[in-house]
Amino acid sequence: MLPFSYKRILSVALPMMGASFVQSIVLLTASAFLSRYSTDAFAAVGNAGLIYISMHMFVVGISDGAQILISNRIGQGRYDVLGQLLGSSVLVLSVIVVLLFTFAQLLLPDIIHSYVKHPEIAQAQVDYISIRSYGLFFAMLMLPVQAYYFAFGKSWVPLVSAIVTAVGNVVLDYSLIFGNFGFPEMGLKGAALAATISDGLSALFLVSFLFLSKEHVKYKLFKHFRLLKTTFVEIFRLSMPIVFQGTVALSTWTIFFIWLEQMGKFELTVSQNIRSVYFLAFVPVWGFAAATKTYISQYVGAKRIEDIRKIQWRIQLLSMVFMLITFHGSFLYPEAIISWINPEEAFIAKSADTLRYVSLSMFMFAYFSVFFQTINGIGKTQITFLIEAIAVGLYALSAYLLIKIWHVDIVYVWSVEYVYFGSMGLMSVAYLKLVNWKQKLQ
Repeated sequence: MLPFSYKRILSVALPMMGASFVQSIVLLTASAFLSRYSTDAFAAVGNAGLIYISMHMFVVGISDGAQILISNRIGQGRYDVLGQLLGSSVLVLSVIVVLLFTFAQLLLPDIIHSYVKHPEIAQAQVDYISIRSYGLFFAMLMLPVQAYYFAFGKSWVPLVSAIVTAVGNVVLDYSLIFGNFGFPEMGLKGAALAATISDGLSALFLVSFLFLSKEHVKYKLFKHFRLLKTTFVEIFRLSMPIVFQGTVALSTWTIFFIWLEQMGKFELTVSQNIRSVYFLAFVPVWGFAAATKTYISQYVGAKRIEDIRKIQWRIQLLSMVFMLITFHGSFLYPEAIISWINPEEAFIAKSADTLRYVSLSMFMFAYFSVFFQTINGIGKTQITFLIEAIAVGLYALSAYLLIKIWHVDIVYVWSVEYVYFGSMGLMSVAYLKLVNWKQKLQ
């Protein structure tokens, strides 16, 4: 079981943050390439990417559930069931991915054309998703294996995987978007193909690493790699609230950007600039969120409930420090960050004002996320789904009022982030303070 010294927490979280940072650089680089290729392509890929990520959350949710269960079993010393958990998650995901892919190819194009105001942006989104949706099959293999290594605290393996993805993505983006190194100029479709191929490289690395390492022999992973009814029910019960939680949250964010597109191309482009920079803030949040789930699940499995508050405090302190390191530019020099992503003068000033205004919300997220992930880590995923649903409802209502009713300036439209992170955090704290959950885990 993992000790919770600052040094050990960092040894778990830093590779996770490294993986998130690498992914953020990939997204920022892709955004920078596309903004220089075409403003319409840049705006369209932002919204299409949110639709893809919303579908992707089904895969992430099942994998997060597997991570919580595997961490819990490690805390209990039950290594014999790890293969069942890993195998069941992959087999469940294979069915889900086929359904999602079919939806993306056959139904989604008509849905996109029905609500997007600008036809050229609608078609660009369809072109992107028709290629990008193939990446779901790679995620089906990649994310459960990542969850397995996160559960053990061996987060350097997903870090290497992320580096493989990043290098492949940057090279392929440069080659396929602009037509360099003998490749055809594909523009937006090139960005989609580059991201999909890079996911395939990452999946190939992780699966190959698992096969070539001694992990599968030591724990007989492939001997127990099958779908058992009891394991399926356990994964499904724990994962589905996480699946719906992530899908609802990202779907609402997608609706937010749909409304922004309906405000106008200027407002949409400004907001896509902010969305791109946001992924820098997610580096410490995602890294310490994964560390929180791993630690809390292991200590709950070992019945060491009294250590949970110490773990929370240490992770929160580290999270805030690293948020300051990665995201300080959002309020100190936002113009420089925005101009790197999108050099168009028409968008820099308003984008910088918006980024400066919204930056504090991400520090709120970094702090409150530890409480939220603690509830996930103790296995109360139904509670986190309820919290997420209420926070998302307040977010959607605020967005509707600000955009559709009050027609406020784009800077203040982003006040919705404070509504979301604040309500999510306060409800998480209230649950941990007011509900006698510790006694139920004894």
